[in-house]
Amino acid sequence: MTRQQAETLLKEWIPNENLQQHCRMVASAMEAYAQKLGKDDTDIHNWWLAGLLHDLDWEKKPDEHPNYALEHIFPETDLPDAVVGAIRAHAPERTGTEPESGIERYLFACDEISGFMHAVALMRPTGFAGMKAKSVTKKMKDRRFAANVSREDIHKGAELIDTDLGDHIVFLAEVFDRM
Repeated sequence: MTRQQAETLLKEWIPNENLQQHCRMVASAMEAYAQKLGKDDTDIHNWWLAGLLHDLDWEKKPDEHPNYALEHIFPETDLPDAVVGAIRAHAPERTGTEPESGIERYLFACDEISGFMHAVALMRPTGFAGMKAKSVTKKMKDRRFAANVSREDIHKGAELIDTDLGDHIVFLAEVFDRM
C-alpha cells in the first residue's frame, strides 16, 4: 500500500480531522523511531503505515475497534502481516494480543503518549517547540487533564521499548515539532 492509498483510506474511514491528526502524529513517531533504529526503507514504510492506520475504525466502529478493521477492512488491502499484527497488538485489552515484535511494541508506545502530548502542546504557546519531559510528566499527575488517556499505558509503552519515559517524550516532542 502506498502512502497515497493509505491517506485515502484514512480519510474515507476517519472524517474527523483531529483523529486524522492523531493518526498522522503516530505515523510520524513510528517512522522516526524506525529510522532511529536503522530499519530499511520497507520497514520504515511499514512502521509509518501501522501508525497511520492503527485507529482506522475508531470513529465509525468504536465498540468494535480495532477488530472491525482487522476483520473487515484490512483483508481487502495489501497491508503486510507485520502492519496488521502491530495494529492488533496496539489494543491488547480488545484483541487479546500483547505487543511482542518491535513494530508492535513501538506502536503501543507511541499511541497513548501522542494523544497526551498533543493535549499538553495545546496548552503551551509554543506547542511542541521546547517541550520538556517534566512538563508532560507533571500534567500526567493531574488525572483530570486528558482524563481519557491511560497513564498506565504510557508507562507500559516506555517499558516495552526499553526507553526512559523522559527520553521518549523528548524524542517525540522533536518529531511532532517538525510536523
